[in-house]
Amino acid sequence: MADTLYCYHCGQHHPKTEMRQIETKGARRWRCIKSIEAAKKGREAREAFGRQTTDTNKAEAQSKLKALLNPEWLSD
Repeated sequence: MADTLYCYHCGQHHPKTEMRQIETKGARRWRCIKSIEAAKKGREAREAFGRQTTDTNKAEAQSKLKALLNPEWLSD
């Protein structure tokens, strides 16, 4: 993961080329270009991006939990 950075906005790792540093109140943080562009659009587009990100994060978490609870599932 040396070539990726964590996006504080969407909660995922992205390649460095897809990231920009954003100045926040307390510090500089990395944010993906996709989330920056989505924020520039209207409210509906921002909410759609948020729902999509939430769904992706939930699916990843459920997959990890299944693997933890059922390790032989991974060996198939």
